[in-house]
Amino acid sequence: MINTNICKEALERIKSSHYVLILTHVNPDADTLSCGLALSNLLSEIKIKHKVFNKMKNLPANLNYLERFEKITDNLPDFYDLVIYVDCGDKKRPSVNIKDGITVINIDHHASNDNFGDFNITDDTKSSTAEVVYEFFEENNLNITPAVATCLYTGIYSDSLGFSTPRVDENTFKMAHHLIVCGANPSLIADKLLRRESLAKFRLLPMVLNSLELHHEGKVGTIYVLPKWLEETGANLIDIEDAVDMILSISVVDIAILLRVTKDKTRASLRSKNNIDVSKIALKLNGGGHKMAAGCILETTNVDEAKKQILNLIKSEG
Repeated sequence: MINTNICKEALERIKSSHYVLILTHVNPDADTLSCGLALSNLLSEIKIKHKVFNKMKNLPANLNYLERFEKITDNLPDFYDLVIYVDCGDKKRPSVNIKDGITVINIDHHASNDNFGDFNITDDTKSSTAEVVYEFFEENNLNITPAVATCLYTGIYSDSLGFSTPRVDENTFKMAHHLIVCGANPSLIADKLLRRESLAKFRLLPMVLNSLELHHEGKVGTIYVLPKWLEETGANLIDIEDAVDMILSISVVDIAILLRVTKDKTRASLRSKNNIDVSKIALKLNGGGHKMAAGCILETTNVDEAKKQILNLIKSEG
């Protein structure tokens, strides 16, 4: 449950700022970008100078229908006096160093969030950070324009996997209903999110699925993507994000792991079902996330070594 007073104090701090920097996390998903853009639309409406920052040059193209998407930048402004982190489980998630002494607003829904901000608007019972941002708007009686409603509905729909994750409850649907009343078009959003995949993705997907291995009597499934496959297909890491959910849909699999090898490390995405807590595994590898969706970075580019580290931890957890 978010704190009403903190929401109001955070809004006053935003209004008194000269330039706001909104940080979204690396390998961005719909939740982090939609939250950043919902706030961007608000700040634009109330005439506060700001930038939405993401370190990645290639953003998910299927989100380009969101208002102000084209204004997201990978260049940090020279001056800012307030930073807002959205959907960042820890301060490192945007992969950028901010100036010392800057006031920080932290808006998030990850259980691993350690409340690193000066103002912490966090709630790990929510299925998405978009729901937390929605409550920030509601607590402050802020106008939810059609552009903001579209952003927030997108974040909720995407991060809850179409309203199917365990933390979806009646309040999630109440929020979704209100956002539709405010101007979000659910069929249009679903169409934009689900039916605009790149050809490169479908060239990459067979390679990734062909890497599937089952471990621990079939309960754990692993897949991986190598840099050379990205070069060969013209795809990027964003194109393969949902492959891990495909593996989790296999009936015998309780934990699915996607390993994405980069030039100097391996990023692991972990998903689970049947109430298995994969955040414990991620935390032991200095990562974090949710009970049933977590991630971490391993300091190796050897896929077999990365798999071994994670599988050994899963075995030790029982």
